[in-house]
Parts: sequence; structure tokens; C-alpha cells
Amino acid sequence: MRRLLALLLVLAMPGTALALPQKVIIDSDFNTMDDDGQALAMAAQLDADGTLSLLGVTVVSGNQWLQQEVSDALRAVERLGLADRVGVYAGANHPLGRDAEWVRREREEDPSGDGYLGAWSVPEPRSGADLKAPPDGFAIQASPREESAVEFIVRQVKANPGEVTLLAIGPLTNIALATRRHPEIIPMIGRLVIMGGAVDVPGNTTGRAEFNWWFDPEAAKAVMRLPVTKVLVPLDVTNTVQMTKTVYDRIAHPAGGPTVLSRLYRAAIGWGFDGRNGFETDPRYHRSIWATLALAYLIDPSLAIRPEEEWIDVGTAFGQDDGRSIGYRENPPPGLEKAIIVRQFDNERFFGLYTDLLTRPIPVFQTANGAPSTK
Repeated sequence: MRRLLALLLVLAMPGTALALPQKVIIDSDFNTMDDDGQALAMAAQLDADGTLSLLGVTVVSGNQWLQQEVSDALRAVERLGLADRVGVYAGANHPLGRDAEWVRREREEDPSGDGYLGAWSVPEPRSGADLKAPPDGFAIQASPREESAVEFIVRQVKANPGEVTLLAIGPLTNIALATRRHPEIIPMIGRLVIMGGAVDVPGNTTGRAEFNWWFDPEAAKAVMRLPVTKVLVPLDVTNTVQMTKTVYDRIAHPAGGPTVLSRLYRAAIGWGFDGRNGFETDPRYHRSIWATLALAYLIDPSLAIRPEEEWIDVGTAFGQDDGRSIGYRENPPPGLEKAIIVRQFDNERFFGLYTDLLTRPIPVFQTANGAPSTK
């Protein structure tokens, strides 16, 4: 933590590239307390201690359909004590140029990978009656802001030219739409920190494609071609940062007894992806925690031991290359832009930060109507 604090002090000095507090929009296919939910909980603590200024949470379909994700995000900002300060903005409900029939036919042709389909694996909610509540219930007072995710991104970037970091931890549909409809904001974006892609490793949803980019390849292709500072946190690095039971137990079973957050954490990831085999049943179990690495990089780039520059393209044709990340170290095709690719992390320092932020008390701020209990 001392090294992190030293870095943050340096970044706060006049003339540094990342003046603090950084203005951040989290663009997420939100879930209650898997990696996206964890990233928001961590960001809430960083907002409270002045490391960053969380401007808002924009939501895009991916892990779940938009309506369910917005519902979960509203409960999260309420739970964390952010509801009076941080709005939730509904974004794209469907990817660009993809529908259920495309996904069905493509999976029949190429059944490789783990087959995780996110929202495509469940019916789209028709009304609030179709939504599932988090373990601690639906939001009581928080409601989505009237402004759309795209409108919010555009407004904030214009109001803070060069200062806003977009932390993109879901499909890139919202950002693609914002920059397509309002190209004047492109040179005003401070930077993009993106969790997505699989450059030199296999994909997960398919043999060649990582889920976020597979869900909306056209959006990923468009965003990676933007002339904007981009940092990519792909499967190449997230595969190498595996959470163990030791780390899990520090958060799921805190020494002071269970908390709201520890209960949610345990419910979300304690029993694995199949609901049976996970940290609670297998001491050898391990797993990735994708989005949290992107947030950690955002506040401390020195966590990246091996950042490298490459030009990145994204496959969009029907078939096994749909959503595939295509990297070029030299001689890129026309139209590509460079990105910083994170390939290795300082795992020990990362897990120290991760555990610290996820074991701090919540809510991080008192709400206008009083804070909910943390026990």
C-alpha cells in the first residue's frame, strides 16, 4: 500500500498525466457481486478516499439483459451509499448487428469455448415482474436517471475535456454509439481502460473470442479504431491473476464476522459457476476476476509489469473468428490505432489492494435518508 500511496501522490502533482482525483465513468454489464459488482464496490471506496471521482455508472447488456443489470446496479449504489451522488444510466439493450438467430446459428457452427452466452442464455425481461432481486432485495429509493448512457457519456466528456476516463468492463456498445453519434467528443476523451479481448491466448465464450468482444464485435472494432489513448486488459493477463481460496476467505469470511458485502460476495462466487463446485467446497478452486484488474490499473498503472503497444483489430464476420482479437506488433492494416496491452500484473500487490478495498465498511457515504445497516 505504501508504494500505491506514493504513486498516487506523484500522480497528484501538477503536470502529471493522471491528475487526481481522476474523473471516471464505469461502463458495465453489471452484476451484483461478481467481477463488475466487485469493481463498483472497490470504486466506491476509492471515491470516498479521494483517489477518483466516480461520475456515474452506465449500463449495457452483456452478462444480463439491460433491465436486470440496471435493477442490480441501482441496488448496488444504494447499498454502497452512492445513490445521492452517483447516477445509474441505462444504455444499449442489444448489440450492433447481432440478434438471437445469429447467435444460435453461429453456436451451431462453432461450439468451441465454454459456451457462456450471458444475456442470450435467458429470456429478455418484459416488465419489472420478470426481474430477480439481489439477495438483499431490490433498490428501495434509487431509480435510473432520465438521461441515457450515451447522452451522459457525451455530456460529461464535453464538460470535462481530456479529464474523463471511461472504464469499460462490458461490451463496448455504449461507447461505440456515443462516439458514432457525437464524433466531436473523440479528441476530448481522456482515456479508455478496457477489460476485453484475448490477443495471444484462446477466448473463453468461443475458442477465439473473449465474451465482451464476442457479445458486440462491431462495437469493439469501432472503439479499438478510435484515435484515443486506450489500455486493454485482456484475457492474456486476467488468466494469470487467479484468485485462490486464501484470498476468497479474507473477503467472504472476515475476522469480524459477516457483513452485507461478504454475504453477497459469498453468494455470488462461493459455489463456482455451476453452483456446486467453488471455494466453499474445493480448497483448490481458483478463478479469474476480470473487471477488477482494469479498475486496479486505472488507479495504479505500475501494477502492469508488462505493458506493450500493439495495433488491435476485431473480427466481425460470421463464424469462428467473430469477436476475435487480432494483434499487430508491426505493419498494421490501414485504419488501426495503437493500444497499450497489459500482459502481466504484480499479483501480490493487486490482491493486497483488492482485499483491502473489498473489506472496508459500507456504505461509504451517509445517504440523505440515513445509511442502511452494514451488518
